[in-house]
Amino acid sequence: MNPVMQRVNEMEPARFVERFGALYEHSPWVVERAAPLRPFADPGAMLAAMTGVLDRATVEEKLALVRAHPELARRAGLDPDLTRASQAEQASAGLDRLTPEEYVRFNSLNDGYAARFGMPFVICVRLSDKALILSEMERRLAHTPAEELDTAIVEIGKIAALRLTDALGVLAREEPGS
Repeated sequence: MNPVMQRVNEMEPARFVERFGALYEHSPWVVERAAPLRPFADPGAMLAAMTGVLDRATVEEKLALVRAHPELARRAGLDPDLTRASQAEQASAGLDRLTPEEYVRFNSLNDGYAARFGMPFVICVRLSDKALILSEMERRLAHTPAEELDTAIVEIGKIAALRLTDALGVLAREEPGS
C-alpha cells in the first residue's frame, strides 16, 4: 500500500471527515459513512466506498446532496456559501466570464431546470466548457425527475473523483502527521 493511502487508513474518523468531507458539496455525511469501510487499498477503492454510500442513500438524502450544489453561473461572487472548490471549478469552465447574453441564457435554463426538477443543474464543470454545459442543460430538461436525479448523482461522483485526486495530492505533499 502506498504511504498516502496508509495515512488515509490510519486517520481518526473525525480527521478523515475533516480532510475529505468537502469532496461532496456541503455534505460530509457521505465521507463520514465511508470512514468505517477502511482500509482502502487505493484511491479507486476509497471512491468506490463513497459511491456505495450514495447508492445506499435514500432519495431524500440524494436530493439534499444535489440541492447542496450551487446553480451554475448565477451565484459566483454573490453567494457566501459557494465553496472555493465550486468557485474554481466554475471558473475553469469560463462561467465567471460570461457575456451578458450567455448570462441571460444560463439564468433562463437554471430557472427552467429548477422549476422542472426542484434542484440545481449539476454537471462536472471541470470536464466541460460553457457550450457543453448549455447543451447538456437543454438536453437534460427532457429527462424524467428520476432520470435526472440519477444523472446528477453520476456527475457528483465525477466531481468527487477529481476533488479526491486533488486532496490526496495535497496529503502527499504534506509531512506525515500534518
